[in-house]
Amino acid sequence: MFFASVKKYLALGLLLCVLPSLSNAACGCFPPIDTTHCMDTSDYTWHAVGSTWRNSECMVCSCGLFELECCDGYATPRQFPDDCVSVFDSKACQYIVHKKDDPTVECPIYAAVGKV
Repeated sequence: MFFASVKKYLALGLLLCVLPSLSNAACGCFPPIDTTHCMDTSDYTWHAVGSTWRNSECMVCSCGLFELECCDGYATPRQFPDDCVSVFDSKACQYIVHKKDDPTVECPIYAAVGKV
């Protein structure tokens, strides 16, 4: 009886991990190493169950009892004027869209995917 309940919770956890990946954000789910902490697979730092953080790869991670989930913590511009370019700022964890010939002039973004 106990193992049947555990299987149901693991199946639910897997389903909940898959659902966010159906959106346009990039997400990954990993099994926890123990029942009290998760290890960030990018920074190799430990985080308590129930905590949320942003790692050095600009991923927003949350440590759950049954999983570690990390998703892109930024939006990726998809539509902007042709005379502009999209550049990722890894310190600010965001894309900046500016004129190709003048980086001081920002451009409008008409569509983006991911977390806004």
